[in-house]
Amino acid sequence: MSGRQEEELRRLREELRAYGRSLDGSPGGETMAERVLARILAEELPAPEPAPRPRVRAIRHWTRTRRRSLLAALCGLLTVLVLTPPVRATVSDWFGFHGVQVRHDPSAAPSPDARVPGCAAPVRLEEAARRAGFTPVVPEALGPPDTVSVTALPHGRTLISLCWRDTAGRTIRLDQFPGRLDFTFTKTVREQPEWLDVGGQGLWFPRPHVLTFWMLDAEGRRFTREERTAGPTLLWSPAGRVTLRLEGVQSRVRAREIAMSVTNGGG
Repeated sequence: MSGRQEEELRRLREELRAYGRSLDGSPGGETMAERVLARILAEELPAPEPAPRPRVRAIRHWTRTRRRSLLAALCGLLTVLVLTPPVRATVSDWFGFHGVQVRHDPSAAPSPDARVPGCAAPVRLEEAARRAGFTPVVPEALGPPDTVSVTALPHGRTLISLCWRDTAGRTIRLDQFPGRLDFTFTKTVREQPEWLDVGGQGLWFPRPHVLTFWMLDAEGRRFTREERTAGPTLLWSPAGRVTLRLEGVQSRVRAREIAMSVTNGGG
């Protein structure tokens, strides 16, 4: 890369960082837009020197007067970037939604005989809803679950799991928790997930992976709840009501059918 190109990219990064901060309206700290853009651009450039304050103030004034048009342009830019495979992979590496965050560790080596765990201490579906405080969704493509379990998590949080047995006797499991939960759901996998259209945004993990639940204590500190191996997994959030995690379905096409049966009226 030539010196001129580096200088142009440096200027672009400074301007985008200033613009991202101005959209948030907060007096200090990085915004989500700023972190997204800075992370993408940082792959090519060293950390730039801070921009002179007069220039930043001028940029903020200019963007405030054009907020609506610039916001539309920024959304378009991010859409193009996310649709570009290398950049999309970078974003999915650290982007989270509804209390769920996905991370990757290429060195992780899951057990070759990993099995999807069943639903322990089964209860009736109605009882699970009563204990958890929300009604679990039931995919029409799977029908009524064979077993249902409720897991009490720290600080009053609750996880509902629905389990089925396929024709080969293997377990299909659907974990459900409200989007308002404030814990982080971290995965370490050997490869990047695939973005999947399930009537909304979904992430498909085709290979077995290591799964770690992270929780937050009363002071906001993270701690590990559980770690276990799992099979292929689909992660999505229909209508923003709950976050769902489907595992035990080997086919991506079949997993998508199950997810779509939730989005299109399941539960």
